[in-house]
Amino acid sequence: MLRTGITTLLMLALSIGATNSHARQSLDRVVAVVNDDVITESELDAEIKTIKQQLMERNTRLPPAKLLNRQILERTVVKQLQLQLAKATGIMVDDTALNNTLETVASQNNLSIRELRNTLEKDGLDFAQYRESIREQMILGQLLRREVHSRVSLTEQEIDNFIATQTVQGGTDDEYKLSHILVGLPEAATPESIKIAKTKANRLMQNINNGADFNQTAIAESDGPNNLEGGDLGWRRAGQLPTLFAAEVVNMKKGELRGLIRSPSGFHIIKLDDKRPGKRHIVTQTLVRHILIKPNELNTETDVISRLRQLKQRAESGDSFSDLARSHSDDRASAVKGGDLGWTNPGDMVPQFEAAVNRLKKNEISEPFQTQFGWHIAQTLDRRNQDNSEEFGRNQAREFLRQRKADEMQESWLRQLREEAYVEIRDSQE
Repeated sequence: MLRTGITTLLMLALSIGATNSHARQSLDRVVAVVNDDVITESELDAEIKTIKQQLMERNTRLPPAKLLNRQILERTVVKQLQLQLAKATGIMVDDTALNNTLETVASQNNLSIRELRNTLEKDGLDFAQYRESIREQMILGQLLRREVHSRVSLTEQEIDNFIATQTVQGGTDDEYKLSHILVGLPEAATPESIKIAKTKANRLMQNINNGADFNQTAIAESDGPNNLEGGDLGWRRAGQLPTLFAAEVVNMKKGELRGLIRSPSGFHIIKLDDKRPGKRHIVTQTLVRHILIKPNELNTETDVISRLRQLKQRAESGDSFSDLARSHSDDRASAVKGGDLGWTNPGDMVPQFEAAVNRLKKNEISEPFQTQFGWHIAQTLDRRNQDNSEEFGRNQAREFLRQRKADEMQESWLRQLREEAYVEIRDSQE
């Protein structure tokens, strides 16, 4: 069986591969015109088949076909608009980058490229089509990084304010599983369009309060980006929640519904599916010192390794490691401190250094090992478990805020992309 990550890619392959097939489907009925391109009935059918399969795998009851197909067609339109923009602005993924990604996917699933191909074909998927679908996903990723993520800016003051607010509201550790419905509004909404949207949102809220399934309603009616996932936003810490309703969620009870929450995007309805306490972040810190020697024109790698082995023997025979580091180490910043690197957290050092140090017992000196900086010997002086929650929390807050801003910018950007495009819906699946 393939791991979840590649299974998701397989589903994407079924869906995205259909997008490239329109040139071969010239006799298909056109269901939508998207700028100078079209979406054909066969493409939409492929998308519908994929989404239905995903929903059934999650044991989600399907909404009426007409509503579901309308949502899927809209998602296909937005995807095609992004691919058109990427092509127009020169975003490309060459075969080398694509092959590297495929090799990574295969290795993550303990497969070779040949085994990956055989697995796909056994499941009835064309490898060439799958390959191109991954290329499209990479192109879409580049487009979003350029148009959205690269424009996100964050200050330390914003992080301070965020942490202070979260502390008042109960901290950032608790995690919430949330579902969401959006009844969308155009960017320059008229009073009449606002009234229509609000009426629809009230109707959906009333239906859910009267027993309608929230996730099925989201699939059929929501304009949010997670609509075909039943509005599921997954598990998120408080800081990862959209700004608009973060304050609401931390005070909600499991199963509780809140709405209507107004934003420039439209009217929101949220449901708290579950809540769980966060965990303290305990890390194992290592007190370590080292000696670094860099090969050069006069000292080959063989010379360097031999010299480090001699220094190791001297230290083990009673010479001061600190004095040896001061006299011989090429890392001048630590050499003046006797090679001391202080207490290090996981991830502070490059992987090769960290792996070598992790193998050492207390006070043991390593054999010479290589990193990108040169050759080292290292000594582990002590280890301790440390509550790193505050530092970890700040790093998490930084990532939460960056992702939150990116999500909000992406929603606005996609809405604008859609509104500025020429889209003619000619038909829909019943």
